[in-house]
Amino acid sequence: MKPFLVITQLIYTGCLVAWLVVWLMSFMVFDSGVSFWNSLFFLLVSLFPVAVVVCSIIAWVVHKRRPRTAITLNLIPMLWVVSFGVIMFIS
Repeated sequence: MKPFLVITQLIYTGCLVAWLVVWLMSFMVFDSGVSFWNSLFFLLVSLFPVAVVVCSIIAWVVHKRRPRTAITLNLIPMLWVVSFGVIMFIS
């Protein structure tokens, strides 16, 4: 299980470089004005590093007692990675 946690967190670290570019570009969502949906989109993009850090810390804390919970928690940031990949594949 430790290799799984390490590999997924290395993937997340690599994705943080791409996230920085996406985050900087997501400011352009406010070019058409400030609305609820624009703010929600920006908030969801901005939460990726928070989710990575929080889920990684919690996963390492509980990995000995509850391995299945650790794996599940560690996969939460993968929602951002997969959704970005799907958006890039569709476009």
